[in-house]
Amino acid sequence: MNPVEIIKRPILSEMELFEEKFKDSMLSKVPLLNRITYYIVRRKGKQMRPMFVFLVAKMVSNGGFDERTYRGASVVELIHTATLVHDDVVDDSNRRRGFFSINALWKNKIAVLVGDFLLSKGLLLSIDNGDFDLLKLISIAVREMSEGELLQIEKARKLDITEDIYFDIIRKKTATLIAACCGIGAASVGANQDTIHQMRKFGEYIGIAFQIKDDLFDYSEAKIGKPTGIDIKEQKMTLPLIYTLNTCSSEEKSLLINSIKKHNKDKKRVKEVIAFVKEHGGIEYTITKMGEYKSKAIAILDNYPDNEYKSSLLKMINYVVDRKI
Repeated sequence: MNPVEIIKRPILSEMELFEEKFKDSMLSKVPLLNRITYYIVRRKGKQMRPMFVFLVAKMVSNGGFDERTYRGASVVELIHTATLVHDDVVDDSNRRRGFFSINALWKNKIAVLVGDFLLSKGLLLSIDNGDFDLLKLISIAVREMSEGELLQIEKARKLDITEDIYFDIIRKKTATLIAACCGIGAASVGANQDTIHQMRKFGEYIGIAFQIKDDLFDYSEAKIGKPTGIDIKEQKMTLPLIYTLNTCSSEEKSLLINSIKKHNKDKKRVKEVIAFVKEHGGIEYTITKMGEYKSKAIAILDNYPDNEYKSSLLKMINYVVDRKI
């Protein structure tokens, strides 16, 4: 069985009901908007973010649940979907999860407006129900995601990313949204501030491990939906490359930076960079760092009683670092 389906098993009925509630949360009186949001719902991904909301909510309350939990999951998905629609416009991307992106089918102007609509629906869902604590958690995530993207763009121009800056970027770009999911899950069932904080840290650690795994795919031969070396071609400084640049000789560093800055579209040069990173231990170091964040996430779960929801979260951690795509 698909590992995601095994993880989802304890919250299967909640996930099925969530899909209906999520569809309802996007309804509009404008037929064009309804056509586009129907298309979005049909091409949904693994839905890991609402899964985090539900599993954390049930773990910290030992099976308890609340209507606020559904709203929290819907807010996360609405705002996450809005950021994806906007990202595709910014990146001029025509594909998303194997389907045509909104901007490819309906052009940029409509895509930006759809993203704005989804964002406003997420905000209003929280405001109309007085879920200001949940709204604060997701708003912090959106702010940090924007900061992370801009920081990465700024540093890509100069190629001067240190390891600390790299972790700051991926914490903001990727991990902060998963942290918000876990915090919202805990807050939605009335958990105390310490538990909410711990669950946010748990989500942050998993999110960092998730992004490190994504960065490792750039050095993999596996068929993962993006070509090998795409990060190098886009001048994205990821951990395997940062480690290698920090540990090789000054001459080797100059050659690497020259390849990335001036020859990043040359397939032969990109392959040479990948081979150099592998030979100099960049992959092994990155796998070790990913394992450290996995261990930190598990250590937080150790503080909670065993139940089927905790078991699924442990499976989620393993899935994040072991996945092939």
